Amino acid sequence: MGKSPYGGARFTCGIYALIRLTEIKLPLDHAEGALKSAILKKLGIPASDLVAYAVFRRGFDARKPASIHLIYTLDVTVKNEAAVLERLAGDPHVGTSPDTSYKFVARAPETLKSRPVVIGTGPCGLFAGFILAEMGFRPIILDRGKIVRERTKDTFGLWRQRVLNPESNVQFGEGGAGTFSDGKLYSQIKDPAYRGRKVLTEFVKAGAPEEILYVSKPHIGTFRLVSMVESMRATMEKLGAEIRFECKVEDLDIATAADGTRSVRGVVLASGEHIAADHVVLAVGHSARDTFQMVYDRGVYVEAKPFSIGVRIEHPQAMIDKVRFGKYAGHPLLGAADYKLVHHCANGRDVYSFCMCPGGQVVAATSEPGRVVTNGMSQYSRAERNANSGIVVGVTPADYPGGPLAGIAFQRQWESLAFTAGGGTYEAPGQRVGDFLAGRPSTALGSVLPSYKPGVHLTDLSACLPDYAVAAIREALPAFERQIKGYAMDDAIMTGVETRTSAPIRIKRGEDFQSINTKGLYPAGEGAGYAGGILSAAVDGIRVAEALALSVIS
Repeated sequence: MGKSPYGGARFTCGIYALIRLTEIKLPLDHAEGALKSAILKKLGIPASDLVAYAVFRRGFDARKPASIHLIYTLDVTVKNEAAVLERLAGDPHVGTSPDTSYKFVARAPETLKSRPVVIGTGPCGLFAGFILAEMGFRPIILDRGKIVRERTKDTFGLWRQRVLNPESNVQFGEGGAGTFSDGKLYSQIKDPAYRGRKVLTEFVKAGAPEEILYVSKPHIGTFRLVSMVESMRATMEKLGAEIRFECKVEDLDIATAADGTRSVRGVVLASGEHIAADHVVLAVGHSARDTFQMVYDRGVYVEAKPFSIGVRIEHPQAMIDKVRFGKYAGHPLLGAADYKLVHHCANGRDVYSFCMCPGGQVVAATSEPGRVVTNGMSQYSRAERNANSGIVVGVTPADYPGGPLAGIAFQRQWESLAFTAGGGTYEAPGQRVGDFLAGRPSTALGSVLPSYKPGVHLTDLSACLPDYAVAAIREALPAFERQIKGYAMDDAIMTGVETRTSAPIRIKRGEDFQSINTKGLYPAGEGAGYAGGILSAAVDGIRVAEALALSVIS
């Protein structure tokens, strides 16, 4: 058995501790033996009765920077565990450890009428395909983009040479948009079936650091994600999956019965090839605008939904660390500090931080010519000089009336204006915070240098944001300053625009996870409006795969 971070035995897969301890608090720099001592004190047992322990979760409480504490959730094996549990039955922080292993809901029948098709290899499509392959369904997995290493070259082509490949970029290709991100693997979704644990476990098998299984805010970073995606692809192929890249799905084959019931019969590729399928998972991500149009044109039920628009803001990471962690800034167990901010404006808008990337960089994330889109990413080390985050304002369909796809036109409008404001060369329009608050264009950089590639063109960001968003962000920044001293510093730099916070549509599905008006079509993940982030998208992919499998065998 391997070792836990503080000397206890880490349990191997399939072996479960019987006692779960929560809210075990220790000082940040506690001695190695302190965790064992805390277990003995909590359980009231001698050291001879402690068989082994493992760290299931480790977080920290930094609300008081002068006194930061680690908070542990532990799985413990002891002698006479039944007696210990009975004696501590009234303690809310002592209980039985749950079985966190993933349980497959079905196995594929020996003969399949047709293989399921999964469209997209982002986190959602990746795990939908992975689970289907593990259950024996031999899925056909299609992606319009390239394999991840070729896609990486194309992405760098925009960042370094201002050359955009509309089919292979930050948004499209193996691994999806999450590949060029911070690799954050935490979510607020409720997951009683431990699908999230399954995602993390498979990531570790594919090469992620084991710590993602127990730290409270796990992340991987872009470079590690690339090799992990490749490893998972190889595993799926060994399990019988067929994975095809540069295969854009241009149409759905939908049959309509005499009673009006609609059913999927397959997909049509850009090459003209028809692939028959009775079950199709649509996991195309939040930027597949042409696919959204095709789905809508085919009569699949689509509705507009809220999303957000704003900018990326950068500060010195050292400043964020100092404010959040005080004297403990730079501590190896804390890493680069993050933050989460929200402000409710007088105009009724909410402004909030989005996809905060400690020690990272702002990246060009457009997938369409003549438009500028920003996003953030970090490597595993989170060692770059700047912290960056989206500062975004909520918008609703009332802000972009015109039908289910009107939000796409709304996004394109501001992305095009950002392209123009940035000089028409894929540079992003940028502005110092002091100038933005004063309502004047920026003409020179200050102490904070922007990280966006291929470059930043200083201007007035109000030219590429709705007036209400400009007003809301101007109100929010001083409010954020009261929470993080220095947040509204004059030299902090903002770049625009951030428009791809989530899909502007929802492809509505029923309790069986199928489209409410097209049987056999499974809208999934961020692109369908059912996830937000790597972990929640991957979990949604698993849920959809389960529903599909149960439909096949029923």
